[in-house]
Amino acid sequence: MQLFRRTITAYAHCDLPCGVYDPAQARIEAESVKAIMEKYQGNEDPVFRTRALIIKEQRAELVKHHLWVLWTDYFKPPHFEKYPQLHDLFNRATKAAGAAGGKGAVDPAEGQKLLDLIAEIDKIFWETKAA
Repeated sequence: MQLFRRTITAYAHCDLPCGVYDPAQARIEAESVKAIMEKYQGNEDPVFRTRALIIKEQRAELVKHHLWVLWTDYFKPPHFEKYPQLHDLFNRATKAAGAAGGKGAVDPAEGQKLLDLIAEIDKIFWETKAA
C-alpha cells in the first residue's frame, strides 16, 4: 500500500543552499588566464610557451564551467527579467573564455576583457544576493 501513498512535492530555489555559488571562482581562473598570457608574452622558450598554452586552455575551460554553473543553476527567470542583459553578458563572457578569447588568444588585453565581463556578472550576482 505504500506504493500508492500520496507524495509531497518540494520546491527549492537552487540545487544546494545558495552560498555555494560565487563568480569569484570564474574570476580566479580568469586571472590565471591573463597572468599566463603575460608570462607567455615575456618568454621566448618554445617548451615554456607550449606548457603555458596548455595550462591557459585548461584554466579558460574552467572559467567557462564556472560561468555556465552560475548561468544555468544560480540565475533564475526573475533575475533574467530584472537584468535583461544577463543572457548576452554570459554569452559574451563564455565566448571570451573560449576560442575567441582565453583559449584562442595570447594577448593579455583579451584576458582583461574576460575579467571585465566577469566583473559585470559579479555586480549583478551580488545585487541578486542582497534582494
